[in-house]
Amino acid sequence: MLKFNYLLLLAGSSLFISSCKPIYQCGDNIPQKEVFGGKRIKAVVSERDQLCDNLKIQENENAGLKIKVSDLETSKQKLEDKYSNLFKENISQADQYTEALRMKSDELKEKERLLSEREKALRDMKAVIARQDSITQRLNDVLRNALLGFNSDELSVEIRDGKVYVSMSDKLLFKSGSANVEDKGKEAMKLLADVLSKNPDINILVEGHTDNIPIKTAIYKDNWDLSVGRATSIVRLLTDEYKLVPTRVTASGKGEFSPKANNETAEGRAKNRRTEIILTPKLDEIMQLLNSKESKK
Repeated sequence: MLKFNYLLLLAGSSLFISSCKPIYQCGDNIPQKEVFGGKRIKAVVSERDQLCDNLKIQENENAGLKIKVSDLETSKQKLEDKYSNLFKENISQADQYTEALRMKSDELKEKERLLSEREKALRDMKAVIARQDSITQRLNDVLRNALLGFNSDELSVEIRDGKVYVSMSDKLLFKSGSANVEDKGKEAMKLLADVLSKNPDINILVEGHTDNIPIKTAIYKDNWDLSVGRATSIVRLLTDEYKLVPTRVTASGKGEFSPKANNETAEGRAKNRRTEIILTPKLDEIMQLLNSKESKK
């Protein structure tokens, strides 16, 4: 009797355990046959199927989200790398711009310094030139007053190119074909020498000029030779007789090659036969400024 009861108990337990076991797993194909059991079991199975479907949907969504997260992480890393590179490039470019700006600033300061120096040198040179022009004008006025006793066809005084030109005709100074200074010419030279002795900063260039009529004498073989001889006679008169410092005076002969007028007429040839005494203020101060400017380059 006891053994029979045990068998009944074992059979009941097996039946109970069998009824609690799921009919099929989530993900398995749903059987075509109707689920065996009561309404309660059918409702539970249906609810379990809905949960399985929802689980499948969530799993799919989670898989999609994982892919998107992975893609976003990859994009984020790329952006971070790009930002890092751009930041480094910007820092490098900023350093380059800063250095370029510094160099340009230094270059600008140097150019401003050079410009300031050149403007000062230009002002200084203009001041020197203005003084030279003032000296030239004053000398011109003094000579005009000193030589008023001579006719305009004998002697003229004018300013050209910042220099004073004292032009004396050959009839005032010389006889035809001669380089010996006549007495009236010596008178004019004496007045000129008196003015020049009081103005030691004036350089003196004596130029002899002739017309184009050929000449040949025992002393002078042509007009060029004669023009040099006449210039030398004036220089010797100024230095030997009137005691001007020889280093101030230069003799030059240009013959017929620097005419003042047309040699086709007698009047023009008369104007060309002349001796020009060209007076120039010494340019030592201007040369010093120019040399100073060159040494600073």
